Amino acid sequence: RETVLVLCFVLCGMPIEGFLPLSSTRPVRPLGDSMNDSSGGTTATTRATADISNGSQQIAKQVASQALSEGEEIYTCLKIVGQALFRSKVEATDIVECCDTLDELGPSTNDSSSKQPLITQRLQFRRRALEFQRYTLLAKLLQQDYDAYVATSSFLSPSRIPRMDLPNVQDVPLISEPSTKSTESETSNTQTTLLDDQGRPLVADCSLEDLKYKNNPLDSLLLSLFRKLVTKHTGGVTSDQPGLTGLLEQGRTYMLQEGQTPEAQHKMVYNTLGSLMTPALPPFYRIFMSGIVPKVNSQWDGKQLGPWFYAPFLTSVVTPLFFAFLVGPSRPNFRQDGQLGGLVVEKCQFLQESGCKGLCLHQCKLPAQKFFAEELGLPLTVKPNFVTQECQWSFGEEPLPPAQDESFPDGCLSGCPSRKALAESVGKAEARE
Repeated sequence: RETVLVLCFVLCGMPIEGFLPLSSTRPVRPLGDSMNDSSGGTTATTRATADISNGSQQIAKQVASQALSEGEEIYTCLKIVGQALFRSKVEATDIVECCDTLDELGPSTNDSSSKQPLITQRLQFRRRALEFQRYTLLAKLLQQDYDAYVATSSFLSPSRIPRMDLPNVQDVPLISEPSTKSTESETSNTQTTLLDDQGRPLVADCSLEDLKYKNNPLDSLLLSLFRKLVTKHTGGVTSDQPGLTGLLEQGRTYMLQEGQTPEAQHKMVYNTLGSLMTPALPPFYRIFMSGIVPKVNSQWDGKQLGPWFYAPFLTSVVTPLFFAFLVGPSRPNFRQDGQLGGLVVEKCQFLQESGCKGLCLHQCKLPAQKFFAEELGLPLTVKPNFVTQECQWSFGEEPLPPAQDESFPDGCLSGCPSRKALAESVGKAEARE
């Protein structure tokens, strides 16, 4: 602005000293210098504009290259998933090759801020796709050849496949570090090498560390209701102990009553389950899950058209929410036949805390199977594992008779409190005589 003013005064032949702004302390530069500055400023502006343009082009190229690489990685992951879904026949070598590919990726990390160039790499899309492929291939092998599945899973788990990532674990042996919990069970890997005082076989106790369970408000509410119903259906048997410990004491007291029978225990649990579900839920389940026609005065009354194809799977998804107060955490998995509708209890707290095979058989397994089959119209097979205290529930699978069920070995558990309590009561009775 000052340069323009000076130029005007010079052209008009007028003095300029008195017309400069008082606030200006800068000396008046020659006109040529001002023109040179103006030319240099224009050149600098042009260069800056060019630099910005070049930088924008480079950023655009980088973004395009990044997007292309991300797209290629996503395509590769989708291809891995598709190959697993549409593979018709699975061999054990396919699963081993999948494990090899996973091992090449290195150890898994949950840090999404790792220094990987691609977002899909930081989120481990490739690893997740390969883990999905491995699980799907295992499930298909389970469906095609159960013995081959057990052999493959036993070979690869837990060294290369975590036990939690197997679609079915009921016949896959657990290989882990021995525990110091029970020296008696450490001395043998078989279930019937231990003997009681009378020479009868015993089943070794689970040598794994006990899990600590924490009930949520729903679990506490259901457990409280269940205990009240047990008191009602046992004719008043109760306990001062809190929580599950008190429930187990109620069950053990009822089981050890004089003249008690397995059938009476089954009926007690059957009636308790029916009361817990309320009168509304069983009819709803029979209609919409088991396909049993309600009584509407027609020729189809009471006939079963199902169970519907979705019933086993939906039951396995919903059950863990209302099941945890008795058995602890569980998750859906595959049945032994490779179909959906399985549920595995990770470590049954009912069995862990009771340590009693009789309570497991007569106040859980058999009455639950009977209740689902007769009251709800859906077959159920319950298979506990006394080595790991896992338990496989298979909805829609017909159970074997107890005498043919290999999941129940002969003999009591070696540390069973019920057996010890029974021996004490027998000893007291003999002393009185």
